Formats: sequence, C-alpha cells, structure tokens
Amino acid sequence: MSIVISSTFDAGNVEVINADKSSDIQLQIRKDTNSDFLQWFYFRVQGAKGQSCRFNLLNAGDAAYPEGWDNYQARASYDRETWFQIPTEYDGQVLSMNLNPEHDTVYIAYFAPFSYEQHLDLVDNAQLSPKCAVECIGHTTQGRPIEFLRIGDGDSSKKKLWVIARQHPGETMAEWFMLGLIDRLLDEEDATSLSLLDKANLYLVPNMNIDGSILGNLRVNALGVNYNREWLEPSIAKSPEVYYTKQKMQEIGMDFVLDVHGDEGLPYCFLSGIEGIPSFNDKLSKLTDSFINNWMVINPDMQNQYGYPKNEPGKANLQIGSKNLGEEFKCLSQTLEMPFKQNNNIPDELLGWSSERSIKLGESLVTTMLSIVDDL
Repeated sequence: MSIVISSTFDAGNVEVINADKSSDIQLQIRKDTNSDFLQWFYFRVQGAKGQSCRFNLLNAGDAAYPEGWDNYQARASYDRETWFQIPTEYDGQVLSMNLNPEHDTVYIAYFAPFSYEQHLDLVDNAQLSPKCAVECIGHTTQGRPIEFLRIGDGDSSKKKLWVIARQHPGETMAEWFMLGLIDRLLDEEDATSLSLLDKANLYLVPNMNIDGSILGNLRVNALGVNYNREWLEPSIAKSPEVYYTKQKMQEIGMDFVLDVHGDEGLPYCFLSGIEGIPSFNDKLSKLTDSFINNWMVINPDMQNQYGYPKNEPGKANLQIGSKNLGEEFKCLSQTLEMPFKQNNNIPDELLGWSSERSIKLGESLVTTMLSIVDDL
C-alpha cells in the first residue's frame, strides 16, 4: 500500500513534495493565507502502518520563529484526542519527525489542534448553562459569526473581567485554555466559581481568529492581517473580530483582561505585562505582582523567571491588544503565553505541554481572578 498524505481538512496545512520512500517523506509547510508567515502544520498519514517513517519539512528554516524548532517535539495522534510527542530533529533548515505508525491512519501536527467543530461544541455547550449567554457580535472577513460569551448575572455594579484567546490561530493551546476556564466557571458545584461570579461578570471571546484557524494559519486571518497589531485602529474590513470585540469592551467596560496566546520559542508559561504603557502606576504594578505571584502558587505551571523583556516606561506598543486595553481602560491587562514545547520546569516526556495542561491552567485562572478581584 502506498503512503497517502493529506491536509484538506479543518486547520490542515502541508504540501507534499515526495512520499515515495517512507524513510524520506518530503514535505513543506504552506505559508499563511496572503502572508509570508509559516510554522503551523497538520496532516494525515495513511498506509504507513508498521513502516519506519521519516517526515521531512524541508522549509522549516523559513519559519516565522525558527528558534521554535530547537528542542521541539512534534505531536501525533491516532484518534485526534490523545496527542503524544514523537522524536523530532532540526538541522537548521529541515525539521525531521520519526514515527513507526501502529495503525493505518495517524495525524501529525505542530500542537494539538482545536477544530471549528470543537469551537462550536464549546460555545453550544456553554449556552446550556443559565449563567451563560452567547451572542454573535459580528462576522469574520469570510462571513462566519464572531461568538461572544457573557457569564454571570449582568449586574453592572460587579467587576467586569475579560478573557480573549487565539488572536493567532495556530496557537491552539489558547482555546484549550478557554475550554478549561469556561467549564469551571459554569460548574454549579464549584465554590470558587460561584464566589467569583458573586463578585464579577465574565466576558469571553474563545476564538478571535476563526477564519485563520480553519485555514491552517499560524498568525493571520484570511486577509493576511495579524490581529495583535490591530488594536489601535481596528477596522471592519481588515480586522472585524478586533473591531467588534473592542466595541463591546467600550460598551460594557473593563476592570481586567487576559489575552491568551502560545509562544513558539520559550519552554515556559509566562505573562507579558503593561509596564510600558503611559498610565502604568503603583496600583497597576501591585496588581501585576499579585496576579502572577498568586497564580504561581495556585498553579506551579506558571513562573516569572523566563519571559519577554519588560517595556521601558512609555515605550509599549499600543497596537498590541493587552497594551492598548490596559492604557484605554486603565486596568490590569496581561498577555498569557504557553509553550509549544515543554514546560521545562515541570516536563512531561510523553505529552510535552499539552491540551490537558492547557485546560488545567485555564481552570486555575478562576481561583487566581478570585484572589485579586476585590483589588481591581
């Protein structure tokens, strides 16, 4: 049986150069739509059961973040539910992945995918709770609804907490995080969630870039626009998710926002803050410290030793979501980054950083928000 490789499905991304020899299957990553970014890959392999396969991504060196391949292990799955690491090597240009498939079909991806069907399941299941209302606040550039979730009783005197995710579509751990967060917020038997909702309402956008997610892009939407550089002047034509979400934020108000991402290079979970915004002050400094310090105690997957350099005072890029919102609403605003690799502080040799760990980190945000909500 010949080996067949395909990616013509939701979030699929690979181009086949030559699949005649199982020991040298030559592939390349397709560029993001209308963009030169490339890094996300996701493909299906059939007919390779029992063969020692070596999958070579020939253009990996042209990736947006080539440092992301150092000490990286690709993920594979037979059922698209459990994703495990496979031996992976990078020589400076080619990323090579080795696997002897145990079954007739196997999937290989940059990270555990979160499909559009899973997104719809997340949103539709959430609406079954009397605490949650789902609203279409606009449409993507390809005409898909932009889902916005309200969790709580809508009392305008309560704190207004926002969480948005997956501005960069290939950072699928961000929506796994949202799954954990939403499920816990809606758990009627969870005292922490009940206590938080007694003090606050939650406003959530689980996927800020649905078109890019379906297209198999790493970083941009269908028009090639990087949403996390659109917050200063979003437009319905180029960045409707940002435009409509920000419009909703201005309508409702905001006391806290977390923007959830994944980082290709660093093997850690970390926060990127707003130290460089013009209105950063002692209150925001203390809130920033409390937020990360509390989260590290609540979930030790969080750490503050490794991360991005802090911006100098007044030097923040206000096109970036968390910086822009922190300045406009004068509130605690943070970007969360999770790894595509391991969390080196608490490694998992089988799964690496995984969808499961992302879910648990999302769950732990509930306790962390409760620990600071009175100070916001």
